[in-house]
Parts: sequence; C-alpha cells; structure tokens
Amino acid sequence: MRFTVNDQPFDEHVGAGESLLVLLRRLGFKGVKNGCDNGDCGACAVLVDGRAITSCNYPAPAADGKRILTVEGLASEGVLHPLQNAFLDTGAVQCGFCTPGMLLSAAALLNSDPHPSEADVRAALRGNLCRCTGYVKPIEAVQLAAARMREVTDD
Repeated sequence: MRFTVNDQPFDEHVGAGESLLVLLRRLGFKGVKNGCDNGDCGACAVLVDGRAITSCNYPAPAADGKRILTVEGLASEGVLHPLQNAFLDTGAVQCGFCTPGMLLSAAALLNSDPHPSEADVRAALRGNLCRCTGYVKPIEAVQLAAARMREVTDD
C-alpha cells in the first residue's frame, strides 16, 4: 500500500491485522506512543488526511492512499510548530508521554477552528489522557498557540 507520512512517500506491505500504530513505529516514527492499545488514552493520536485518529485501533491497510502526520512532522525545516512552542512556553510538557497525541489533537482543532473557545479545546483534548494529570497547562498552551497563529495570519 502507498501512503505518505509527514510528506514522505512510502510503499509498504502491511499485514491485515496490523495497526497503524505498529506500522508507524516499525517505520521509525517513535513519537507515536502506545499507551492503552485500545483507543482510550490518545497517546497514539496522529492525523490521517487532517483528522485526528487513534492509530492503535486504526487498521494499517485503511491508510492506503492517505496522508499521515505524526508529531515528527509538526515542525517545519527545524522550526517548531506554534503548538510545540506554546507547550514549552506554558510548561504543558510534563513527562512528555501524552504530549505528541495532545499536540496532534490540538493541531486538528486549530486547522479547523483558528478561534477555539476553552470548551472547544477541552472537547478536542477529551480523548487524550495525561498520566501526570496535567490538563490546565495543555489547554492554556492550545489557546496561546491559537492566539499566536492568528497574529501571524492577521499581519
């Protein structure tokens, strides 16, 4: 099957029972974390054609012809994505295990809604569990990133 990951084309054979999480980690995308292995924690979130999905319960063959974005692809040409900077600036990164999934869920939100309310951010991150129980800072980070991204587009 053919697909792209972070704009890099791949042509891979995948097993019928292989999850997208296993495929991505086999290809070296270790930012995709295996937390619960049943779609409950969001640590394995990636974007498939711009939509956040949990890759642990997404069949790899379903990714044929799709564009996949992992946390490794958020930064561009060595420059962190505004979400990554905002997570650092607000102290939203704790142990870091859930951070890639949160970043991608937030990226999907900001791609569809550049003006999210706090309730929108909470709803977008609802599927991302933090084992450090830190939820306030990630919400602040997403709001900060949204504001910074609006400033750039308004200039």
